Amino acid sequence: MKPEARVLGIDDGPFSWGDATTDVVGVLMRGGSYVEAVLRGQVRVDGDDATMAVANLVARSRYADQAQVVMLDGVCLGGFNVVDLDALHDALELPVMTVTRDAPDRAGIEAALRKHLPDAERRIDLLERHPLHRVATAHKPLWVSCVGMGLPDAEEVVRRTTVRGALPEPLRLAHLIAAAYRLGASRGRA
Repeated sequence: MKPEARVLGIDDGPFSWGDATTDVVGVLMRGGSYVEAVLRGQVRVDGDDATMAVANLVARSRYADQAQVVMLDGVCLGGFNVVDLDALHDALELPVMTVTRDAPDRAGIEAALRKHLPDAERRIDLLERHPLHRVATAHKPLWVSCVGMGLPDAEEVVRRTTVRGALPEPLRLAHLIAAAYRLGASRGRA
């Protein structure tokens, strides 16, 4: 992976239970130091449109040909709106990776899905389709899954885009912008 590879980091904005939708923000960065674009879209809270929403956000932007990797803050947007990583990879013809701070509580997530959503098994299948790998960083480890690229390349993307702190800059900035758009100012842990 080139040092100045263009990485599109995507995160959702804060929402309250009962909200129909939440914002999704994409930040296209060259490496971990230069912001080239900011994109915004929406997904339904606990819906099933996250894959197409992200694909459309990228494909319909004038920056579609510039992104070399799509990096998601976890595999879910807007609560339990699970992204189908394989379908997103196929739609965009780009490597796709997820990054999370903590290993998820799979049992808790599965219980919540089964309790609240009629298509829980489909969502659980998407969550379990790609294993999470522990990636050491200068801070605490991150958990990464990837499609369309090998784990060594995904680890390299994390290293090259993490400037300060624990998260890659494209995700950190997407989080801050999404929160500011919704709340008027950024807050919370990216």
